[in-house]
Amino acid sequence: MSRPHHSLRASINASGVAFLLAACASLPSTSLKTLDGNPPLVAAHRGASGYLPEETIEAYVKAIELGADFIELDLISTKDGVLIARHDPNLGISTDVAMHPEFAARKRTTRVDGETQTGWFSNDFTLAEIKTLGAISTDAQRPQEFNGRFKVATFQEVIDLAKRKSQETGRTIGIYPETKNPSYFRQLGLPLEDKLLAMLTEAGWNSRSAPVLLQSFEPGSLKYMRSKGTTLRMVQLIDGDSVDLKTGVITYGVPSDRPYDWTLAGDKRNFDAMVTPAGLAEIKSYADGIGPWKRYIVSAKGKVGADGKVLDLNGDGKINDADATTLEPTTLIADAHKAGLFVHAFTFRNENRRLAANYNGDPKQEYLQYYALGLDGLFTDFTDTALAARAEYLRQVGERK
Repeated sequence: MSRPHHSLRASINASGVAFLLAACASLPSTSLKTLDGNPPLVAAHRGASGYLPEETIEAYVKAIELGADFIELDLISTKDGVLIARHDPNLGISTDVAMHPEFAARKRTTRVDGETQTGWFSNDFTLAEIKTLGAISTDAQRPQEFNGRFKVATFQEVIDLAKRKSQETGRTIGIYPETKNPSYFRQLGLPLEDKLLAMLTEAGWNSRSAPVLLQSFEPGSLKYMRSKGTTLRMVQLIDGDSVDLKTGVITYGVPSDRPYDWTLAGDKRNFDAMVTPAGLAEIKSYADGIGPWKRYIVSAKGKVGADGKVLDLNGDGKINDADATTLEPTTLIADAHKAGLFVHAFTFRNENRRLAANYNGDPKQEYLQYYALGLDGLFTDFTDTALAARAEYLRQVGERK
């Protein structure tokens, strides 16, 4: 399947990787292993979330300035039916709502996709109320000085930003929205899909050539939007809970075990059913690509001590990716390409605790491995690192020619 990247060659930012334009022009399409022969796409995961509170206009502006091809956002609904950019319905995770005494009484416990959560939920707040909140970093090891300074963005604000910045920069900046917890919101009478499609139509972006990629973990959400006649490109996300570092095998647990619409339908399969040939063929019937957790492509395994526990190799007192080394890559990218699906993996991050030990603390080494495997695109919290690694990869490919 041919998949245009919407002037991708013209979308590389001028700072740091300007020479990529010339490199791309000099490379025949057959020199890259991506499905369409184009350089891998870099999507800024929730904006420049490695540097600023995620899914705020400021984070998206920063990502665009860094050179992102697409800016990625999660869509949830307010009580009054407005689509906003937040990763979780639970506002306590990514905003300072807990510091607002006027909303103390709205704290409650509920279930989201089968998981019991306590906090403040977007469907209990109007947009006007949510706009009084400040966004906060969701990672304690990332900058905290911006907490509370930036507001929650609406979907319309992100659309307007992408259009404005595309005009200002002269390069196409795409948007990559996800219908987040769509069954949860549908059950509340706040379905996401029709509003999403209507807003894209109003923006002139509801066609196959639009700089838009739609994504969801729930197949039903994508299938519904396809049934409404949209030709927009769609991506089936594929999750997992964790990796058993004793074996390198992906594990599954609520809410990351299976699509929640499968759970509601009584389907007991886990997400790994999607990466089989049959699963990929089914996805191809309604989507154009897959967005797997990167461990489906390259997993990692730790060293087990005499006590049967994974060794803390870096001595930080915690067991994480830094205590493991990568295993041989799977055939998922090749299998997906054979099925006519592109592959956009998530999520790439710079912190050492999230890098396998054999990358030696250098996040570029991880990117380079995945690029060389033919990955079509990725989601990253650090757009600048992803682009620098992409430039290095294309230089290496050019040198081998």
